[in-house]
This record gives sequence, structure tokens and C-alpha cells, in this order.
Amino acid sequence: MITVIAAIATNNALGKDNDLIWHLPADLKRFKKVTTGHYIIMGRNTYESIGKPLPNRTTIIITRNKNYFKEGCLIANSLEQAIEMSKEEAQVFIIGGAQIYKETIAKDLAQQLDITLVHKDFEADVYFPEIDSKIWKEVARENFKADEKNKLDYSFISYQKI
Repeated sequence: MITVIAAIATNNALGKDNDLIWHLPADLKRFKKVTTGHYIIMGRNTYESIGKPLPNRTTIIITRNKNYFKEGCLIANSLEQAIEMSKEEAQVFIIGGAQIYKETIAKDLAQQLDITLVHKDFEADVYFPEIDSKIWKEVARENFKADEKNKLDYSFISYQKI
């Protein structure tokens, strides 16, 4: 099962200047809980914005650079190669960035979307692809109001391919 996992704004904003736009501890906590113990696939820019392999996960970095190396990570030169490298894993997460999300969805490779929707529009330089209701069915949603730790309203939404 391949799941795309992302935090997006209501205008599909993902990030700006290779970084997240907001700080939402509940989303980070959930991301850790959901992805721990699994393979995570990401582009090189996303990896470099994180700066290190995430603990208790197998990290696959996609890059066109054939000489790229990061200690503790697997390197793939295409999305297809990354998926092939993780094929024995029951659950694989695509964690970004925008180009990898777009390619995964365009090539119809994911079966699930695991979205944190931040209830606000943001200025960004990268955006998540539109979630087409003819392809994706919302199957679960939890809504949360802003609080002391999480300064924005947000929802955890799960989609499955129809």
C-alpha cells in the first residue's frame, strides 16, 4: 500500500523556500506515529530540508544525481525505482516534496492520501495537486480547533482511491 502523506493549506500550499509554512505540533506527532516502522520516500530537497534520516524508518531519497550519498539512507534515481526498492514493505509513505507528490498522483501510484488540512490560505512557492473527488473518496476526518500548542485550526483527512 502506497500512501501519500502531506500537510496542506486550504489553497493547497505546501511550503515556501524549501520549508514548512506553519508549525503544527499535532501534525508532526501524528506524522511520526503513522510513519514509524515503515519506508518513507522523498525527494532530495525534502530530505535536505529535514537534514537527517528520520528515526525508526527506512528513508529512500529520490535524486537524479547518480553520485548522491547520505549515510543511513537508500538512494533511488526515480520514483519507480524507489517504489521497487520498497516493494516488500506492506505500507510505504510518500512524504514529499511537491514534485514527488505530483508525479505519484499523476502516475496513479498511491492507494491512499493522508492529509493534514490547515484551515487557512498561505502564500507558497510549492503546492499540492488538486484532490479530485472523482478519484479520491474521503473516508475519515477529525477536526481540531486552534489551541495553545497548535495555533491554527486543522483536520486530519484520509482518502482512498475509488
